[in-house]
Formats: sequence, structure tokens, C-alpha cells
Amino acid sequence: MAVALKFNPLSFNEPSDQHEEKDASRSVFSVKNLLWHGGSVYDAWFSCASNQVAQVLLTLPYSFSQMGMLSGIILQIFYGVLGSWTAYLVSVLYIEYRSRKEKENVSFKNHVIQWFEVLDGLLGPYWKAVGLAFNCTFLLFGTVIQLIACASNIYYINDKLDKRTWTYIFGACCATTVFIPSFHNYRIWSFLGLGMTTYTAWYLTIASLIHGQVEGVTHQGPTKLVLYFTGATNILYTFGGHAVTVEIMHAMWKPQKFKYIYLLATLYVFTLTIPSATVVYWAFGDQLLDHSNAFSLLPRSMWRDAAVVLMLIHQFITFGFACTPLYFVWEKVVGIHDTKSICLRAACRLPVVIPIWFLAIIFPFFGPINSAVGSLLVSFTVYIIPALAHMLTYKSASARQNAAEKPPFFLPSWTAVYAVNAFIVIWVFIVGFGLGGWASMTNFIRQVDTFGLFAKCYQCPPTPSSKHH
Repeated sequence: MAVALKFNPLSFNEPSDQHEEKDASRSVFSVKNLLWHGGSVYDAWFSCASNQVAQVLLTLPYSFSQMGMLSGIILQIFYGVLGSWTAYLVSVLYIEYRSRKEKENVSFKNHVIQWFEVLDGLLGPYWKAVGLAFNCTFLLFGTVIQLIACASNIYYINDKLDKRTWTYIFGACCATTVFIPSFHNYRIWSFLGLGMTTYTAWYLTIASLIHGQVEGVTHQGPTKLVLYFTGATNILYTFGGHAVTVEIMHAMWKPQKFKYIYLLATLYVFTLTIPSATVVYWAFGDQLLDHSNAFSLLPRSMWRDAAVVLMLIHQFITFGFACTPLYFVWEKVVGIHDTKSICLRAACRLPVVIPIWFLAIIFPFFGPINSAVGSLLVSFTVYIIPALAHMLTYKSASARQNAAEKPPFFLPSWTAVYAVNAFIVIWVFIVGFGLGGWASMTNFIRQVDTFGLFAKCYQCPPTPSSKHH
């Protein structure tokens, strides 16, 4: 058995992974293995599901108010399915890249494979540059969004400090993620994070039902194309956790089993996002157009405070999820990626946090920034680039014949796979990037004009002191 593992290029078990699996089998009840060192299918599922639903739970009702309930539900399902398909394509390309490298006896001990390296190995340096640019920029703004969300949420428990001050505080807290080595070490965090978002989603649903509809509630959406496509791109962003897909796969003992994990995670996410967004919009209607954070409309209670605290912890976890690939890229740039010293790696990672902190203070627009990132970055990173890369990797007959992964059982024809990929590229480029980019940037610029850069307290209710001044 050991010999088969050693020489099978598709087994993807590094010597260190074999030792770790043996250690795990010898100490099943070891606290370290239980809480810290995960690489199973279940760990990957928790990571994908937890990473998909963070602060976006709180902005989906805002999107429903922009585009109407029916469109909101349909587009969630549509982009959820599209996102699952392109995550599947990413997993196929990762397996193809790694199988080719294993045949060349390339070792990945102490090296985390990333998406831009997959593109480089399969399609060349130009694709590497494109993948690196889009992925890093998306992850950068993904972490910025988590900081903005932290400040926005804590304000609803403690408004003695403005949101900008809370951003300073949470920036310092999130900087501690530099000490988490890799996605192997997110086992307990992924599990807890999904529990936290599950609680928050059902709190939003039940609290809105108990609250009932506000007096004179209206549901006029959609009223403007700008608002409609802004909401649509926020939903496109919701199912865009692919920027860390390769790193999650690489942390698995058997990455080949990843193929349908993202779809299963998305199906669970639907049970959180659709009921909560639908019921909050039913209860508050068009009031949400001026309240991008759903917490702001629900009355203060012990249950709401608990949801806010849990979301804060989860946003810290999601910050780590989005920032860890950036840490890896920076480690490779400065040449310390293969070191085993946690303290050295942590010290070298700190410069990555500083621009994130700064951008969160410049653009504190909770909600509109999601749509802008969705249209300009997620559309390429999550949908267009994986679909194009898959088409180009398998364009030749020999590549298709020798493919490490054949087309899936539900779409067994290469022609059908190409047709689906071509549809995704065209649809997302026109609707997601084109119309979505126009709408989200128009909305974003409007927020800058209204509130200004470095806004001290975005969408805060006026206080007696501010009225006086």
C-alpha cells in the first residue's frame, strides 16, 4: 500500500502528509489534531461553506430591495450554480497541474500551490500574471470588506465610538491572523464560523417574522436599472469564494475528492441566504435601500447582540481566509515561504495587513463596495478566467485524451462542457462586468459624493451632538 501511494502520481500524498495521517490515526483523540490540523473532505466543506457566507448575509436584503424579491431568489440560485460549476473547473485544473508536476517528480513539500501557479503551469506566464493580478486584488478588497463589516456591526452594540475608530481597532485584531500557518489550521475556525452564520441567518429570519411588516411597507424594487444591476452584482459576489479554492484543495489529504464539495456547500448556503433575505425584505421593504446592513433595522435585543458578536468573530475568521493566500504570495516574493518558523513568517506577513487597514478607512461603504468588487474583480476571478482557462487547457485532442479528469457524469461530452463555459464567459462579461460594473461604480461614486472619502461614520443615525454642530 505504501509503495502504491509513493509512486501513484494521482495520489497527491507528500511524505509529510503520510506522516501526519499516521500520526492522526495513532492519536485520534489528540486535541491538536481535533482542533488544529484538518485535511478531510468535511474540513474542506466547512471551509467552503463558512467562507461563502460572511457579512454578505447582512447585505442580501439590501440587494433584494434594489432588484425585487423574485429576481433576488432566481439570481441567487443561478449564480450559486454557476459558481459551483466554475469551482469544479478550478479543481479539475488543479488536479491536471499537480498530476503533470508529480510525473516530473516535482515535490510540493512545504509549498502551497496557488491558482496563479496552476495557470502558469498549464497556460504560461501571461496567464500567471492575469491570475495573480485579479486574485490578489480581489482578496485584498475581500479583506477590506471584512474590516468595514466589523466596524459596521460593532457600532450597533456600542455607538460610543464611531465606525472609523472601530476600524482601527479591528484592523489591529485581524492582524493576529499572521500567526495561522495555512488552511490546515482552520479546522475549528471553519466549524465555528459556519455555526455563527447559521445562527445569524436564522436570527434575521425569525426576528423579522416576529417583528412583522413595518407600517406602510412598500416593495417597489426594481425601480432603476442602476439599482437592479448593483444588487445583481452583490449576489454574483456572494458565490465568489473561489479565490481560496486552490489553497483549500491543497490542504486536503485527497484533493481529488473536492470536485462536488463546493456545490454541496452552496446548497447549504441557500438554506441561510434565501430565507433570511426574503423575510427581512418582506418585513422592511424599501427602507433597506438606505440601510445596507440588515442589523440596523432590527430592534436592539439580547438575540441581536449575540448575532452581532458571532458575526464579528466570523468576520475575523473570514479575514484570515481571504488574507492567508496573500500571505503565501508575499512569502514567496520575499523568499521565506518554505521556512517552518511561525514567528519569522508572521513578522514577514505584517506588511500585507497595512494597505488593507488603510483602504478600509478610505472606503467605508458597507454594501456598495461589495457590488463594485463583484462586478470588477469577482466576475473575472471566479467566472471568466476559470472557464477560459479550462477551454484553452483542453483545446487539443491530445490534452482531452490524456486529461487527468474527464468531463463529469452529468455532462459527459467535451462539446457540452465547452458550450457551458462559453455561455458563462459571455454572460458574466456582458451582465456581470459590463452592466454590473456600470451600475455598481455609479452607485459607489454616489456614496463618495454623499459621504466623502474617509467617512467617519457611514450611514450612522444622527446623534444629538451631531445635530447641534
